[in-house]
Amino acid sequence: MKNRYYLAALAAFVIWGFFSLVLKPLSAYPSLDILFYRVFLAAAIMCVIVLSMGELRKKNIFIFKQLSPSDKWRTVYLTFIGGALLTGNWYFFIYAMNHISIKSASYAYLVCPILTTVLAYFILKEKLTRLQWISVLLSVISCAILSFHNLSDLFYSLIVALTYAFYLISQRGNNKVDKLVILCFQMIFSALILLPFYPAFSAALPMEFNFYFYISLIAIFFTILPLFLNLYALKGINSSTMGILLYINPLINFIVARLFFNEPTTITQVISYAFIALSIVLFNYELLVSRKDRVS
Repeated sequence: MKNRYYLAALAAFVIWGFFSLVLKPLSAYPSLDILFYRVFLAAAIMCVIVLSMGELRKKNIFIFKQLSPSDKWRTVYLTFIGGALLTGNWYFFIYAMNHISIKSASYAYLVCPILTTVLAYFILKEKLTRLQWISVLLSVISCAILSFHNLSDLFYSLIVALTYAFYLISQRGNNKVDKLVILCFQMIFSALILLPFYPAFSAALPMEFNFYFYISLIAIFFTILPLFLNLYALKGINSSTMGILLYINPLINFIVARLFFNEPTTITQVISYAFIALSIVLFNYELLVSRKDRVS
């Protein structure tokens, strides 16, 4: 039954692993401009989708009205907190990707699973097996090796990681209303946060077709789609598992950085990423074994 939730999480993180392919061509543009147009376009698209789905809209209005006052407040609070966390995460990720290095953005999603797993343990009381704790320890070791000579990269990585870790933790309990509606309000709230800053901090209106082409790809395929898959996956698997599956993102990022952008690779990095791949297998070992037993 949980297979579809795992597949949704896997699909989201695989998609994000290739984000640099559409983001790097925009490196000549300010990070804030990329963020402004990404969020504004994503919010507009989400509004069109939700407004066109009359049955979904009516159903969720009915559900929300039936909630207790405390559940209504919790739903609103978690939705808008999620929107604020996403806005911060996107800005620092774009800045790190285009102005620090692709690997610095990757480091963020190496640190994020550890933070998510530990925060889920203390905040949500999610239990971990001994093998899963060993997996977390392997992740810590690999991240420590990678960041040893890159402390400036680690600073940006921690900011990106913390914002997304808290997003995953907060949205785990935001399950009273349809995930598509939640995502729509988060996009709108993010756009409202950014709107007052647009006149003062945006550059001249971009006139190049390529800019809007890549922004459209980012808004649809690297924002709306993977975020919806993420929220859907959280319905069936816990935040700790989501955190560890997030390692798929930097693994693909690492390969893309080497093959497409020719960023130099050291033996230390290869060893560290091998540890990370092992940690993913160890964390999900019991699931893989149980699934194999069911098949046999």
